[in-house]
Amino acid sequence: MGKCVMIVDDSSSVRTVVGIALRGAGYEVLEASDGSDALKKLGGQKIHLIISDVNMPGMDGLTFLKELKKLAAFKFTPVMMLTTETAADKVAVGKAEGARAWMTKPFQPEQMLSAVQKLVLP
Repeated sequence: MGKCVMIVDDSSSVRTVVGIALRGAGYEVLEASDGSDALKKLGGQKIHLIISDVNMPGMDGLTFLKELKKLAAFKFTPVMMLTTETAADKVAVGKAEGARAWMTKPFQPEQMLSAVQKLVLP
């Protein structure tokens, strides 16, 4: 069984593009439309990486990150923020809450996959 990556983004087109790149590289993919949806979908399976947008309606990415890290099963799950957000204060909050990487949109799928490979443990 391949490594599982969860994509959390309110844009279905972003989820599709990221999903295609990840599936093409052999990853299993779960999708969620915002932080609340993602928390509901954290089932019994092992999730090796979460890629999350920051600005989403409902529960935003930074709130999701904070809630995720409270869960013992996901305390050490790496999270990469994939967002249009470049404000230094948001990046600082994300890093403080446990984000391991911060990539801005638009992005090249190859760049994203390179970051994913560094974050997903073998």
